[in-house]
Amino acid sequence: MRPARAEPRWAQFTIASLGVLLASADTYVVVLALPDIMTGVGLGVDELQRATPIVSAFLLGYVVVLPLIGRLSDLHGRVPVLTGCFAVFALGSLCTASGQELGLVVTGRALQGVGAGGLVPATLALVADRWEPERRGLPLGLVGAVQEVGTVLGPLFGGAVLAVSGWRTIFWVNLAGAVLLGAVLLALTVPAAGARRRVPVVGAVLGLLGLTGLVLAVTAPSALVADVTFGAVYVPTLFDAAWTSPLAIVTAVLVLAAAVRLSDRASLSRLLTEADLLGAILVGLALTGVVLAFATADPSRQAASDQAPLLLTGSVVCIVLFVVRQRHTDHPLVPLHALNEPAAKGALAVNFFVGAALVAALVNVPIFARATRYPDSQLGASLVLVQLLVALPVGAVLGGWLCGRTRPRVVAAAGMALAAVGFVAMAQWDSRALDGPGSTAALLATGLGFGLTIAPVNVALLAATRAAVHGVATALVVVARTVGMLVGLSALTAVGLRVFYAEQRAIGTPLTLCPTSPGDCPVYEAATRAALIIELQAIFWSAALCAAIAALLALLLLAPSRDKVSAREIQTV
Repeated sequence: MRPARAEPRWAQFTIASLGVLLASADTYVVVLALPDIMTGVGLGVDELQRATPIVSAFLLGYVVVLPLIGRLSDLHGRVPVLTGCFAVFALGSLCTASGQELGLVVTGRALQGVGAGGLVPATLALVADRWEPERRGLPLGLVGAVQEVGTVLGPLFGGAVLAVSGWRTIFWVNLAGAVLLGAVLLALTVPAAGARRRVPVVGAVLGLLGLTGLVLAVTAPSALVADVTFGAVYVPTLFDAAWTSPLAIVTAVLVLAAAVRLSDRASLSRLLTEADLLGAILVGLALTGVVLAFATADPSRQAASDQAPLLLTGSVVCIVLFVVRQRHTDHPLVPLHALNEPAAKGALAVNFFVGAALVAALVNVPIFARATRYPDSQLGASLVLVQLLVALPVGAVLGGWLCGRTRPRVVAAAGMALAAVGFVAMAQWDSRALDGPGSTAALLATGLGFGLTIAPVNVALLAATRAAVHGVATALVVVARTVGMLVGLSALTAVGLRVFYAEQRAIGTPLTLCPTSPGDCPVYEAATRAALIIELQAIFWSAALCAAIAALLALLLLAPSRDKVSAREIQTV
Protein backbone atom coordinates (compact mmCIF):
# COMPACT_ATOMS: atom_id res chain seq x y z
CA MET A 1 0.00 0.00 0.00
CA ARG A 2 1.35 3.41 -0.90
CA PRO A 3 2.05 5.48 2.23
CA ALA A 4 2.16 8.82 0.38
CA ARG A 5 -1.35 9.74 1.52
CA ALA A 6 0.08 10.80 4.87
CA GLU A 7 2.84 12.76 3.16
CA PRO A 8 2.38 16.35 1.97
CA ARG A 9 3.15 15.18 -1.56
CA TRP A 10 1.44 18.01 -3.43
CA ALA A 11 3.05 20.59 -1.16
CA GLN A 12 6.51 19.05 -1.64
CA PHE A 13 5.88 18.73 -5.35
CA THR A 14 4.85 22.38 -5.59
CA ILE A 15 7.98 23.59 -3.80
CA ALA A 16 10.21 21.37 -5.94
CA SER A 17 8.48 22.57 -9.12
CA LEU A 18 8.91 26.21 -8.11
CA GLY A 19 12.58 25.40 -7.67
CA VAL A 20 12.69 24.01 -11.21
CA LEU A 21 11.02 27.23 -12.40
CA LEU A 22 13.59 29.37 -10.58
CA ALA A 23 16.48 27.31 -11.94
CA SER A 24 15.15 27.30 -15.49
CA ALA A 25 14.63 31.07 -15.47
CA ASP A 26 18.17 31.54 -14.18
CA THR A 27 19.54 29.74 -17.23
CA TYR A 28 18.52 32.63 -19.48
CA VAL A 29 18.40 35.49 -16.98
CA VAL A 30 21.84 36.77 -18.04
CA VAL A 31 20.83 37.22 -21.70
CA LEU A 32 19.98 40.91 -21.25
CA ALA A 33 22.13 41.52 -18.18
CA LEU A 34 25.45 40.31 -19.64
CA PRO A 35 26.71 43.75 -20.76
CA ASP A 36 26.04 45.20 -17.30
CA ILE A 37 27.67 42.19 -15.62
CA MET A 38 30.76 42.68 -17.79
CA THR A 39 31.00 46.30 -16.68
CA GLY A 40 30.46 45.28 -13.05
CA VAL A 41 33.46 42.90 -13.08
CA GLY A 42 35.75 45.29 -14.94
CA LEU A 43 35.43 44.00 -18.51
CA GLY A 44 35.07 46.27 -21.50
CA VAL A 45 32.41 45.91 -24.19
CA ASP A 46 35.10 44.59 -26.55
CA GLU A 47 36.02 41.70 -24.20
CA LEU A 48 33.01 39.48 -24.83
CA GLN A 49 35.20 36.41 -25.28
CA ARG A 50 36.44 36.73 -21.69
CA ALA A 51 32.83 37.01 -20.49
CA THR A 52 31.61 33.78 -22.14
CA PRO A 53 32.44 31.71 -19.00
CA ILE A 54 29.65 33.61 -17.23
CA VAL A 55 27.26 31.73 -19.53
CA SER A 56 29.16 28.48 -20.09
CA ALA A 57 29.99 27.99 -16.37
CA PHE A 58 26.29 27.66 -15.57
CA LEU A 59 25.82 25.07 -18.32
CA LEU A 60 28.94 23.22 -17.21
CA GLY A 61 27.80 23.08 -13.59
CA TYR A 62 24.30 22.11 -14.70
CA VAL A 63 25.20 19.04 -16.69
CA VAL A 64 28.49 17.72 -15.27
CA VAL A 65 27.28 16.61 -11.83
CA LEU A 66 23.81 15.45 -12.88
CA PRO A 67 24.55 11.70 -12.75
CA LEU A 68 26.13 12.03 -9.29
CA ILE A 69 23.24 14.09 -7.93
CA GLY A 70 20.76 11.62 -9.38
CA ARG A 71 22.60 8.75 -7.70
CA LEU A 72 22.74 10.61 -4.39
CA SER A 73 18.98 11.07 -4.51
CA ASP A 74 18.62 7.30 -4.96
CA LEU A 75 20.84 6.63 -1.95
CA HIS A 76 19.78 9.39 0.43
CA GLY A 77 16.31 10.44 -0.66
CA ARG A 78 14.79 13.13 -2.87
CA VAL A 79 14.00 15.76 -0.23
CA PRO A 80 17.53 15.90 1.26
CA VAL A 81 19.00 16.25 -2.23
CA LEU A 82 16.47 18.92 -3.20
CA THR A 83 17.30 20.83 -0.02
CA GLY A 84 21.00 20.54 -0.77
CA CYS A 85 20.46 21.79 -4.31
CA PHE A 86 18.61 24.84 -2.98
CA ALA A 87 21.56 25.49 -0.63
CA VAL A 88 24.13 25.23 -3.45
CA PHE A 89 22.01 27.42 -5.71
CA ALA A 90 21.71 30.00 -2.91
CA LEU A 91 25.48 29.96 -2.35
CA GLY A 92 26.06 30.46 -6.08
CA SER A 93 23.60 33.35 -6.10
CA LEU A 94 25.43 34.94 -3.17
CA CYS A 95 28.79 34.67 -4.94
CA THR A 96 27.39 36.04 -8.20
CA ALA A 97 25.48 38.91 -6.61
CA SER A 98 28.45 40.12 -4.58
CA GLY A 99 31.26 39.27 -6.99
CA GLN A 100 33.52 42.20 -7.83
CA GLU A 101 35.78 40.20 -10.14
CA LEU A 102 35.20 37.79 -13.00
CA GLY A 103 36.50 34.72 -11.16
CA LEU A 104 33.99 34.95 -8.31
CA VAL A 105 31.07 35.62 -10.66
CA VAL A 106 32.01 32.62 -12.81
CA THR A 107 32.33 30.46 -9.69
CA GLY A 108 28.91 31.64 -8.55
CA ARG A 109 27.34 30.84 -11.91
CA ALA A 110 28.90 27.35 -11.83
CA LEU A 111 27.47 26.73 -8.35
CA GLN A 112 24.09 27.98 -9.52
CA GLY A 113 24.30 25.50 -12.38
CA VAL A 114 25.08 22.63 -10.02
CA GLY A 115 22.09 23.45 -7.81
CA ALA A 116 19.78 24.11 -10.74
CA GLY A 117 20.73 20.91 -12.57
CA GLY A 118 20.12 18.73 -9.54
CA LEU A 119 16.61 20.08 -8.98
CA VAL A 120 15.23 18.60 -12.22
CA PRO A 121 16.04 14.86 -11.82
CA ALA A 122 15.31 14.95 -8.08
CA THR A 123 11.87 16.44 -8.77
CA LEU A 124 11.12 13.88 -11.49
CA ALA A 125 12.17 11.07 -9.16
CA LEU A 126 10.03 12.59 -6.39
CA VAL A 127 7.02 12.26 -8.68
CA ALA A 128 7.88 8.61 -9.28
CA ASP A 129 8.05 8.03 -5.52
CA ARG A 130 4.80 9.78 -4.71
CA TRP A 131 2.51 8.71 -7.59
CA GLU A 132 1.59 5.32 -9.03
CA PRO A 133 2.81 4.66 -12.61
CA GLU A 134 -0.61 5.24 -14.16
CA ARG A 135 -0.99 8.62 -12.40
CA ARG A 136 2.45 10.11 -13.05
CA GLY A 137 1.66 11.69 -16.41
CA LEU A 138 0.04 14.90 -15.18
CA PRO A 139 2.60 15.82 -12.47
CA LEU A 140 5.44 15.00 -14.87
CA GLY A 141 3.78 17.21 -17.45
CA LEU A 142 3.52 20.01 -14.90
CA VAL A 143 7.25 19.73 -14.15
CA GLY A 144 7.99 19.98 -17.86
CA ALA A 145 5.62 22.92 -18.17
CA VAL A 146 7.21 24.99 -15.39
CA GLN A 147 10.66 24.20 -16.79
CA GLU A 148 9.68 25.59 -20.19
CA VAL A 149 7.85 28.56 -18.67
CA GLY A 150 11.12 29.43 -16.97
CA THR A 151 12.85 29.78 -20.35
CA VAL A 152 10.28 32.45 -21.24
CA LEU A 153 10.25 34.22 -17.89
CA GLY A 154 14.03 34.28 -17.43
CA PRO A 155 14.86 37.05 -19.93
CA LEU A 156 11.66 38.92 -19.03
CA PHE A 157 12.52 38.80 -15.32
CA GLY A 158 16.05 39.96 -16.02
CA GLY A 159 14.80 42.83 -18.17
CA ALA A 160 12.22 43.89 -15.56
CA VAL A 161 14.84 43.99 -12.80
CA LEU A 162 17.27 45.94 -14.99
CA ALA A 163 14.54 48.50 -15.66
CA VAL A 164 14.36 49.43 -11.97
CA SER A 165 17.66 48.27 -10.46
CA GLY A 166 21.14 46.89 -11.16
CA TRP A 167 22.11 43.43 -12.36
CA ARG A 168 23.13 42.28 -8.88
CA THR A 169 19.51 42.53 -7.74
CA ILE A 170 18.68 39.62 -10.08
CA PHE A 171 20.89 37.30 -8.08
CA TRP A 172 19.89 38.70 -4.68
CA VAL A 173 16.31 37.77 -5.63
CA ASN A 174 17.57 34.32 -6.65
CA LEU A 175 19.25 33.97 -3.25
CA ALA A 176 16.08 34.94 -1.38
CA GLY A 177 13.96 32.60 -3.49
CA ALA A 178 16.27 29.60 -2.99
CA VAL A 179 16.50 30.15 0.77
CA LEU A 180 12.74 30.52 1.09
CA LEU A 181 11.94 27.42 -0.97
CA GLY A 182 14.56 25.34 0.87
CA ALA A 183 13.24 26.44 4.24
CA VAL A 184 9.64 25.63 3.32
CA LEU A 185 10.66 22.22 1.98
CA LEU A 186 12.45 21.46 5.24
CA ALA A 187 9.40 22.60 7.22
CA LEU A 188 7.22 20.22 5.22
CA THR A 189 9.50 17.30 6.01
CA VAL A 190 8.31 16.70 9.54
CA PRO A 191 8.91 13.58 11.62
CA ALA A 192 6.12 11.10 12.11
CA ALA A 193 3.57 11.81 14.82
CA GLY A 194 5.01 11.13 18.23
CA ALA A 195 8.59 10.92 16.97
CA ARG A 196 11.23 12.92 18.80
CA ARG A 197 14.00 14.71 16.97
CA ARG A 198 17.25 15.66 18.69
CA VAL A 199 18.14 19.26 17.98
CA PRO A 200 21.87 19.54 17.02
CA VAL A 201 22.46 22.80 18.89
CA VAL A 202 26.27 22.88 18.55
CA GLY A 203 26.19 22.03 14.85
CA ALA A 204 23.48 24.60 14.21
CA VAL A 205 25.44 27.35 16.00
CA LEU A 206 28.64 26.47 14.13
CA GLY A 207 26.73 26.47 10.85
CA LEU A 208 25.15 29.85 11.58
CA LEU A 209 28.55 31.35 12.43
CA GLY A 210 30.05 29.84 9.30
CA LEU A 211 27.23 31.21 7.15
CA THR A 212 27.72 34.66 8.70
CA GLY A 213 31.43 34.52 7.98
CA LEU A 214 30.75 33.41 4.41
CA VAL A 215 28.37 36.30 3.80
CA LEU A 216 30.86 38.79 5.22
CA ALA A 217 33.74 37.28 3.22
CA VAL A 218 31.86 37.31 -0.08
CA THR A 219 30.08 40.65 0.24
CA ALA A 220 33.05 42.45 1.87
CA PRO A 221 31.10 45.47 3.19
CA SER A 222 33.13 48.62 2.57
CA ALA A 223 32.55 49.82 6.14
CA LEU A 224 34.33 46.74 7.49
CA VAL A 225 37.05 46.54 4.85
CA ALA A 226 38.04 50.19 5.37
CA ASP A 227 37.95 49.95 9.18
CA VAL A 228 41.38 50.16 10.81
CA THR A 229 40.63 47.32 13.23
CA PHE A 230 38.17 45.00 11.49
CA GLY A 231 39.67 45.48 8.04
CA ALA A 232 42.63 43.33 9.08
CA VAL A 233 40.51 40.18 8.79
CA TYR A 234 40.27 40.78 5.02
CA VAL A 235 44.04 41.12 4.46
CA PRO A 236 45.52 38.03 2.70
CA THR A 237 48.25 36.21 4.60
CA LEU A 238 49.77 34.37 1.62
CA PHE A 239 50.27 35.04 -2.10
CA ASP A 240 47.96 38.06 -1.98
CA ALA A 241 45.07 35.56 -2.35
CA ALA A 242 41.72 36.48 -0.77
CA TRP A 243 41.08 32.90 0.37
CA THR A 244 44.10 33.12 2.71
CA SER A 245 42.64 36.00 4.74
CA PRO A 246 41.90 35.33 8.45
CA LEU A 247 38.18 35.68 7.83
CA ALA A 248 38.22 33.15 4.99
CA ILE A 249 40.26 30.64 7.03
CA VAL A 250 38.04 30.93 10.11
CA THR A 251 34.93 30.63 7.97
CA ALA A 252 36.24 27.46 6.33
CA VAL A 253 37.01 25.92 9.74
CA LEU A 254 33.53 26.80 11.05
CA VAL A 255 31.78 25.35 7.98
CA LEU A 256 33.86 22.15 8.19
CA ALA A 257 33.17 21.79 11.91
CA ALA A 258 29.44 22.32 11.33
CA ALA A 259 29.43 19.71 8.57
CA VAL A 260 31.12 17.18 10.88
CA ARG A 261 28.70 17.88 13.74
CA LEU A 262 25.58 17.81 11.59
CA SER A 263 26.52 14.88 9.36
CA ASP A 264 25.28 11.37 9.89
CA ARG A 265 28.46 9.29 10.14
CA ALA A 266 26.72 6.20 8.81
CA SER A 267 25.30 8.15 5.85
CA LEU A 268 28.70 9.70 5.14
CA SER A 269 30.35 6.30 5.13
CA ARG A 270 27.62 5.00 2.84
CA LEU A 271 28.11 7.99 0.55
CA LEU A 272 31.83 7.34 0.20
CA THR A 273 31.36 3.63 -0.51
CA GLU A 274 28.18 3.57 -2.62
CA ALA A 275 28.10 6.84 -4.56
CA ASP A 276 31.06 5.85 -6.82
CA LEU A 277 32.83 9.19 -6.67
CA LEU A 278 35.54 8.03 -9.10
CA GLY A 279 32.88 7.11 -11.64
CA ALA A 280 31.24 10.50 -11.12
CA ILE A 281 34.57 12.24 -11.74
CA LEU A 282 35.13 10.29 -14.97
CA VAL A 283 31.69 10.99 -16.38
CA GLY A 284 31.96 14.61 -15.22
CA LEU A 285 35.24 15.02 -17.12
CA ALA A 286 33.69 13.41 -20.19
CA LEU A 287 30.72 15.78 -20.10
CA THR A 288 33.02 18.72 -19.47
CA GLY A 289 34.88 17.95 -22.68
CA VAL A 290 31.64 17.78 -24.65
CA VAL A 291 30.28 21.00 -23.16
CA LEU A 292 33.48 22.97 -23.76
CA ALA A 293 33.89 21.58 -27.28
CA PHE A 294 30.52 22.95 -28.40
CA ALA A 295 29.49 25.66 -25.92
CA THR A 296 32.64 27.72 -26.49
CA ALA A 297 32.35 27.73 -30.29
CA ASP A 298 31.27 30.79 -32.25
CA PRO A 299 28.22 29.55 -34.24
CA SER A 300 28.66 32.36 -36.76
CA ARG A 301 31.94 30.90 -38.05
CA GLN A 302 32.43 27.37 -36.72
CA ALA A 303 30.50 24.31 -35.61
CA ALA A 304 32.83 23.47 -32.72
CA SER A 305 35.66 25.18 -30.89
CA ASP A 306 39.25 25.01 -32.10
CA GLN A 307 40.08 22.69 -29.20
CA ALA A 308 37.19 20.33 -29.98
CA PRO A 309 39.35 17.43 -31.33
CA LEU A 310 41.45 17.36 -28.17
CA LEU A 311 38.48 17.84 -25.85
CA LEU A 312 36.35 15.17 -27.52
CA THR A 313 39.24 12.72 -27.56
CA GLY A 314 39.62 13.24 -23.84
CA SER A 315 35.87 12.71 -23.40
CA VAL A 316 36.03 9.39 -25.28
CA VAL A 317 38.91 8.21 -23.10
CA CYS A 318 37.00 9.14 -19.95
CA ILE A 319 33.87 7.35 -21.18
CA VAL A 320 35.86 4.18 -21.88
CA LEU A 321 37.40 4.32 -18.41
CA PHE A 322 33.94 5.01 -16.95
CA VAL A 323 32.44 1.94 -18.63
CA VAL A 324 35.32 -0.22 -17.38
CA ARG A 325 34.83 1.24 -13.91
CA GLN A 326 31.10 0.48 -13.92
CA ARG A 327 31.75 -3.15 -14.84
CA HIS A 328 34.26 -3.77 -12.06
CA THR A 329 33.02 -1.81 -9.06
CA ASP A 330 30.61 -3.15 -6.47
CA HIS A 331 28.77 0.18 -6.28
CA PRO A 332 28.58 1.69 -9.79
CA LEU A 333 27.33 5.21 -10.40
CA VAL A 334 25.06 3.82 -13.11
CA PRO A 335 24.16 0.21 -12.24
CA LEU A 336 24.45 -2.03 -15.29
CA HIS A 337 20.86 -3.17 -14.91
CA ALA A 338 19.50 0.39 -14.62
CA LEU A 339 18.90 0.83 -18.35
CA ASN A 340 18.36 -2.79 -19.41
CA GLU A 341 14.86 -2.17 -20.72
CA PRO A 342 14.61 -0.95 -24.34
CA ALA A 343 12.23 1.82 -23.22
CA ALA A 344 14.90 3.21 -20.87
CA LYS A 345 17.53 3.34 -23.60
CA GLY A 346 14.86 4.65 -25.97
CA ALA A 347 14.05 7.55 -23.65
CA LEU A 348 17.69 8.66 -23.77
CA ALA A 349 17.82 8.36 -27.56
CA VAL A 350 14.54 10.22 -28.05
CA ASN A 351 15.57 13.05 -25.74
CA PHE A 352 18.90 13.42 -27.56
CA PHE A 353 17.14 14.08 -30.86
CA VAL A 354 14.52 16.24 -29.13
CA GLY A 355 17.35 18.45 -27.86
CA ALA A 356 19.00 18.58 -31.29
CA ALA A 357 15.77 19.71 -32.94
CA LEU A 358 14.73 22.12 -30.18
CA VAL A 359 17.99 24.07 -30.22
CA ALA A 360 17.51 24.76 -33.93
CA ALA A 361 14.33 26.66 -33.13
CA LEU A 362 15.70 28.45 -30.07
CA VAL A 363 18.74 29.77 -31.94
CA ASN A 364 17.58 30.21 -35.53
CA VAL A 365 14.01 31.52 -35.29
CA PRO A 366 15.23 34.86 -33.82
CA ILE A 367 17.99 34.98 -36.46
CA PHE A 368 15.39 34.54 -39.20
CA ALA A 369 13.26 37.27 -37.67
CA ARG A 370 16.22 39.67 -37.55
CA ALA A 371 17.13 38.88 -41.16
CA THR A 372 13.65 39.40 -42.57
CA ARG A 373 11.34 41.51 -40.43
CA TYR A 374 13.14 43.03 -37.43
CA PRO A 375 16.64 43.99 -38.62
CA ASP A 376 17.03 46.60 -35.88
CA SER A 377 15.01 45.08 -33.03
CA GLN A 378 16.24 42.18 -30.91
CA LEU A 379 13.04 42.47 -28.86
CA GLY A 380 10.85 42.05 -31.93
CA ALA A 381 12.86 39.01 -33.01
CA SER A 382 12.59 37.50 -29.52
CA LEU A 383 8.81 37.95 -29.51
CA VAL A 384 8.63 35.79 -32.63
CA LEU A 385 10.29 32.96 -30.70
CA VAL A 386 7.91 33.52 -27.77
CA GLN A 387 5.09 32.26 -30.00
CA LEU A 388 6.81 28.86 -29.96
CA LEU A 389 7.76 29.00 -26.29
CA VAL A 390 4.26 29.77 -25.00
CA ALA A 391 2.95 26.61 -26.67
CA LEU A 392 5.57 24.42 -24.98
CA PRO A 393 4.11 24.40 -21.43
CA VAL A 394 0.60 23.97 -22.83
CA GLY A 395 1.79 20.91 -24.72
CA ALA A 396 3.63 19.62 -21.63
CA VAL A 397 0.48 19.65 -19.48
CA LEU A 398 -1.61 18.21 -22.31
CA GLY A 399 0.95 15.46 -22.91
CA GLY A 400 0.93 14.53 -19.23
CA TRP A 401 -2.87 14.39 -19.22
CA LEU A 402 -2.92 12.22 -22.35
CA CYS A 403 -0.46 9.75 -20.82
CA GLY A 404 -3.21 8.67 -18.43
CA ARG A 405 -5.52 7.94 -21.33
CA THR A 406 -3.33 6.46 -24.06
CA ARG A 407 0.10 4.93 -24.54
CA PRO A 408 2.97 7.32 -23.77
CA ARG A 409 4.90 6.25 -26.87
CA VAL A 410 1.97 7.27 -29.07
CA VAL A 411 1.77 10.69 -27.41
CA ALA A 412 5.53 11.24 -27.74
CA ALA A 413 5.60 10.10 -31.36
CA ALA A 414 2.63 12.31 -32.24
CA GLY A 415 4.27 15.29 -30.53
CA MET A 416 7.56 14.97 -32.40
CA ALA A 417 5.73 14.30 -35.67
CA LEU A 418 3.84 17.57 -35.13
CA ALA A 419 7.14 19.35 -34.43
CA ALA A 420 8.59 17.87 -37.63
CA VAL A 421 5.63 19.22 -39.61
CA GLY A 422 6.20 22.63 -38.03
CA PHE A 423 9.87 22.60 -39.07
CA VAL A 424 8.92 21.59 -42.61
CA ALA A 425 6.64 24.63 -42.73
CA MET A 426 9.52 26.83 -41.45
CA ALA A 427 11.77 25.42 -44.16
CA GLN A 428 9.41 27.02 -46.70
CA TRP A 429 9.62 30.49 -45.17
CA ASP A 430 10.73 33.33 -47.41
CA SER A 431 11.50 36.99 -46.71
CA ARG A 432 7.79 37.78 -46.18
CA ALA A 433 6.85 34.68 -44.20
CA LEU A 434 6.48 36.48 -40.87
CA ASP A 435 3.94 38.93 -42.29
CA GLY A 436 1.07 36.42 -42.27
CA PRO A 437 -0.60 34.01 -39.81
CA GLY A 438 1.09 30.98 -41.35
CA SER A 439 4.30 31.55 -39.41
CA THR A 440 2.40 31.78 -36.13
CA ALA A 441 0.65 28.49 -36.87
CA ALA A 442 3.98 26.79 -37.62
CA LEU A 443 5.58 28.11 -34.42
CA LEU A 444 2.62 27.15 -32.24
CA ALA A 445 2.50 23.66 -33.76
CA THR A 446 6.21 23.15 -33.22
CA GLY A 447 6.10 24.33 -29.61
CA LEU A 448 3.03 22.22 -28.89
CA GLY A 449 4.74 19.19 -30.39
CA PHE A 450 7.84 19.57 -28.24
CA GLY A 451 5.67 20.04 -25.16
CA LEU A 452 3.64 16.91 -25.86
CA THR A 453 6.83 14.84 -25.78
CA ILE A 454 8.16 15.88 -22.36
CA ALA A 455 5.93 13.85 -20.03
CA PRO A 456 5.66 10.65 -22.14
CA VAL A 457 9.45 10.29 -22.32
CA ASN A 458 9.74 10.56 -18.54
CA VAL A 459 6.73 8.29 -17.95
CA ALA A 460 8.27 5.60 -20.18
CA LEU A 461 11.67 5.96 -18.53
CA LEU A 462 10.33 5.69 -14.98
CA ALA A 463 8.13 2.72 -15.87
CA ALA A 464 11.12 0.91 -17.39
CA THR A 465 13.47 1.40 -14.42
CA ARG A 466 13.39 0.30 -10.81
CA ALA A 467 12.60 2.79 -8.05
CA ALA A 468 16.11 2.38 -6.65
CA VAL A 469 17.65 3.99 -9.76
CA HIS A 470 15.01 6.57 -10.67
CA GLY A 471 17.28 9.44 -9.62
CA VAL A 472 20.23 8.52 -11.80
CA ALA A 473 17.93 7.50 -14.68
CA THR A 474 16.12 10.85 -14.76
CA ALA A 475 19.50 12.61 -14.50
CA LEU A 476 20.74 10.75 -17.56
CA VAL A 477 17.67 11.66 -19.60
CA VAL A 478 18.27 15.35 -18.78
CA VAL A 479 21.92 14.92 -19.78
CA ALA A 480 20.83 13.30 -23.06
CA ARG A 481 18.69 16.32 -23.97
CA THR A 482 21.42 18.80 -23.01
CA VAL A 483 24.10 16.95 -24.99
CA GLY A 484 21.65 16.68 -27.88
CA MET A 485 21.26 20.46 -27.84
CA LEU A 486 25.03 20.99 -27.85
CA VAL A 487 25.75 18.46 -30.59
CA GLY A 488 22.67 19.51 -32.55
CA LEU A 489 23.70 23.15 -32.51
CA SER A 490 27.12 22.16 -33.84
CA ALA A 491 25.89 19.76 -36.52
CA LEU A 492 22.99 21.86 -37.80
CA THR A 493 25.13 24.99 -37.82
CA ALA A 494 27.71 23.11 -39.91
CA VAL A 495 25.01 22.13 -42.40
CA GLY A 496 23.71 25.68 -42.60
CA LEU A 497 27.17 27.23 -42.99
CA ARG A 498 28.01 24.82 -45.82
CA VAL A 499 24.89 25.90 -47.68
CA PHE A 500 25.51 29.60 -46.95
CA TYR A 501 29.09 29.55 -48.21
CA ALA A 502 28.01 27.74 -51.39
CA GLU A 503 25.37 30.40 -52.02
CA GLN A 504 27.78 33.20 -51.18
CA ARG A 505 30.36 31.97 -53.68
CA ALA A 506 27.71 32.14 -56.39
CA ILE A 507 26.89 35.76 -55.57
CA GLY A 508 30.22 37.26 -56.43
CA THR A 509 31.81 40.25 -54.72
CA PRO A 510 30.66 43.85 -54.24
CA LEU A 511 33.46 44.92 -56.58
CA THR A 512 32.03 42.88 -59.45
CA LEU A 513 28.36 43.65 -58.71
CA CYS A 514 28.81 47.36 -57.97
CA PRO A 515 32.14 48.43 -59.53
CA THR A 516 31.42 52.14 -59.05
CA SER A 517 30.32 51.91 -55.40
CA PRO A 518 31.47 48.62 -53.84
CA GLY A 519 31.13 50.07 -50.35
CA ASP A 520 27.40 50.63 -50.87
CA CYS A 521 26.03 47.76 -52.91
CA PRO A 522 22.31 47.02 -52.31
CA VAL A 523 22.41 44.15 -54.81
CA TYR A 524 25.12 42.38 -52.83
CA GLU A 525 23.35 43.00 -49.50
CA ALA A 526 20.06 41.62 -50.86
CA ALA A 527 21.80 38.56 -52.29
CA THR A 528 23.61 37.94 -48.98
CA ARG A 529 20.32 38.21 -47.09
CA ALA A 530 18.76 35.71 -49.50
CA ALA A 531 21.72 33.34 -48.91
CA LEU A 532 21.15 33.63 -45.15
CA ILE A 533 17.49 32.70 -45.59
CA ILE A 534 18.51 29.66 -47.64
CA GLU A 535 20.96 28.72 -44.88
CA LEU A 536 18.21 28.91 -42.25
CA GLN A 537 15.87 26.89 -44.44
CA ALA A 538 18.51 24.15 -44.61
CA ILE A 539 18.81 24.19 -40.81
CA PHE A 540 15.03 23.91 -40.43
CA TRP A 541 15.02 20.94 -42.84
CA SER A 542 17.72 19.29 -40.72
CA ALA A 543 15.73 19.99 -37.57
CA ALA A 544 12.66 18.42 -39.18
CA LEU A 545 14.76 15.30 -39.82
CA CYS A 546 15.88 15.20 -36.17
CA ALA A 547 12.27 15.59 -35.00
CA ALA A 548 11.13 12.81 -37.35
CA ILE A 549 13.87 10.50 -36.04
CA ALA A 550 12.74 11.27 -32.48
CA ALA A 551 9.14 10.44 -33.43
CA LEU A 552 10.17 7.12 -34.98
CA LEU A 553 12.36 6.18 -32.02
CA ALA A 554 9.56 7.04 -29.61
CA LEU A 555 7.11 4.82 -31.47
CA LEU A 556 9.53 1.90 -31.69
CA LEU A 557 11.44 2.06 -28.39
CA LEU A 558 9.18 3.54 -25.72
CA ALA A 559 6.88 0.52 -25.58
CA PRO A 560 7.34 -1.20 -22.18
CA SER A 561 8.28 -4.88 -22.33
CA ARG A 562 6.78 -5.51 -18.92
CA ASP A 563 5.54 -3.57 -15.93
CA LYS A 564 8.60 -2.98 -13.78
CA VAL A 565 6.86 -0.93 -11.13
CA SER A 566 4.74 -2.26 -8.31
CA ALA A 567 3.21 -0.59 -5.31
CA ARG A 568 5.91 -2.08 -3.11
CA GLU A 569 8.61 -0.23 -5.05
CA ILE A 570 7.18 3.20 -4.31
CA GLN A 571 9.34 4.64 -1.57
CA THR A 572 8.83 7.50 0.79
CA VAL A 573 11.68 9.99 1.01
